[in-house]
Amino acid sequence: MNAISSVYMPRAIFYGRESLKTVGKETKRRGTHALIISDQIMDNLGYVSECVRYLEEVGISYTTYLGVNTEPTNEHVEQSLELSKENNCDVVIALGGGSCIDTAKAVAVLMTNGGDISEYMGNNRIATEMPLPLIAIPTTAGTGSEATDVTVITNTKNDVKMMIKQTAFLPEVAIVDPLLTVSSPKNVTAATGVDALCHAVEAFISRRAHPFTDHLALSAIKLIFENIRQAYNIGEDIVARENMALAALQAGVAFSNASVCLVHGMSRPMGAMFHVPHGVSNAMLLPAVLEFSKDECIDQLAEMALTIKPELKGASKEDLADTFVRDVKQLCLELNIPNMKQWGIDQPTLEKVVHKMAQDAVASGSPANNPKVPEEHEIIELYYACYDYNMKEEQNI
Repeated sequence: MNAISSVYMPRAIFYGRESLKTVGKETKRRGTHALIISDQIMDNLGYVSECVRYLEEVGISYTTYLGVNTEPTNEHVEQSLELSKENNCDVVIALGGGSCIDTAKAVAVLMTNGGDISEYMGNNRIATEMPLPLIAIPTTAGTGSEATDVTVITNTKNDVKMMIKQTAFLPEVAIVDPLLTVSSPKNVTAATGVDALCHAVEAFISRRAHPFTDHLALSAIKLIFENIRQAYNIGEDIVARENMALAALQAGVAFSNASVCLVHGMSRPMGAMFHVPHGVSNAMLLPAVLEFSKDECIDQLAEMALTIKPELKGASKEDLADTFVRDVKQLCLELNIPNMKQWGIDQPTLEKVVHKMAQDAVASGSPANNPKVPEEHEIIELYYACYDYNMKEEQNI
């Protein structure tokens, strides 16, 4: 544990059913013309018009950008930034999944600090001016982006998924309304739910973990294991959706302050190279990476096992650690998480880019937070192990 630990989170968090209604009041407190960053699906579901209605009730004008149609890229950032400048927007509202929120984070920072988003990677450029106020409204229970100071943007010029972490990227307000997640289809519920699990697990095993983040991470893990199957199988179960939204929020605060590890380090290059959604790529990697790391985080794995199965108290740490890994694999199996081959990734193509992927993973810095810090060749071996990974079989990495 660090001698001095720090915790950063949004200035205000509104959580609960119908909390979207607060968006008008909170926007009016911060600006006069909002840029709403969302996507076509959210617009079709009526969520954008609902948000607009609350803005109009308090006299806030707005401009909408609905161009986020995939994992966020520098092109989405450039397009929405230009729209924000043209309309003199002074507050940003992100309505959607992590892609919309991450795009909005970049726009809020660039509006006041200038430059290209790629300049901020690796802290080569630091945001010194206050960003535009950002109100983040997630519509999935997974990324936790509404509560983090991290944005992940794919640079289409070099196929690098840029992970940028600075406090300037932290939303000022998070509005977590579980009613907005009910519309998530099963595959999105699974991918984002396991993404939240990855956040919580990696926050707990991270070399930068501390007591505050540990409590949040364990709470999120418990909530996810207790509710994700129900949310997946019966999407209209609002209690399960509510608990998953809370878990994603807790996991987001936890990993934003304790950092992620090897799973995320390896996941970003997969997304950049093969356009695998972030939650899916995390889920593809999680079981194998836990097996690789197990010997160096026996205590943490055992504690996570007891968190979800307290009846196992008294078992050895080794047995508990094995149980937790098996439970993660079983969960991924039930949620129909594919491996890389099943997703459609061609092995010869993987072989051509796997060295660059491993180099990009190391360069991100996340693997250095892992309990067992891998060499580059070990990351390559893990990519190959995950290619046709079978959740039903015992694996030895």
